[in-house]
Amino acid sequence: MADSQVILPWPLVEHQVLGNYRIFRLTQTVRRSPDGKRQHTFLGLEAPDWVNVVALTEIGQLILIEQYRHGSDSLTLEIPGGAVDPGEDPAAACARELEEETGYRCRHLDLLGWVEPNPAFLNNRCWTYLALGCRPDGHVNFDPAEEIRVELTDLKGFTALINDGTIRHSLVIAAHDHLHRGLNSGAPWAATVQSFASQSETEG
Repeated sequence: MADSQVILPWPLVEHQVLGNYRIFRLTQTVRRSPDGKRQHTFLGLEAPDWVNVVALTEIGQLILIEQYRHGSDSLTLEIPGGAVDPGEDPAAACARELEEETGYRCRHLDLLGWVEPNPAFLNNRCWTYLALGCRPDGHVNFDPAEEIRVELTDLKGFTALINDGTIRHSLVIAAHDHLHRGLNSGAPWAATVQSFASQSETEG
């Protein structure tokens, strides 16, 4: 039997920015419990929205990128992605990040879904798009600290790389989940993606 307790938001008492660090702002927020009996101070990070792109070439190969990540001090294999610029539409950010990181441009974008990366202390969303018909006819434009190698695989390989621990980035794994839930629910793009998967299995 479900618990009948109603959980309510905590009213805001005070909010201030403690520091601005380019990729996020550190904040301190004081909130009061709904019953008015408790008050607590929370630290948070205000960050721009992020985007991930599941990008498929014209023959259905998935575009992956390998790069060094300073946070984990390791090389990671991921899908292209990055931050949404102020005032930028997430779909436009996806197309931009795809081209800047890989040199590929897509013919069509579909929203797969979005997640809240960590609502315990982050206020942003990560949007995942499916990019179809990608061609290497764009221009790479790395950030000053970026060094990226492009790798192609098929959709079966995408799953295998997660299963064997090669792909460990939680938001990339969320993108994989968005993709497969769309395939299972018969999304408008599902037939196109499934045809690539079937072709890959036949050739394999």
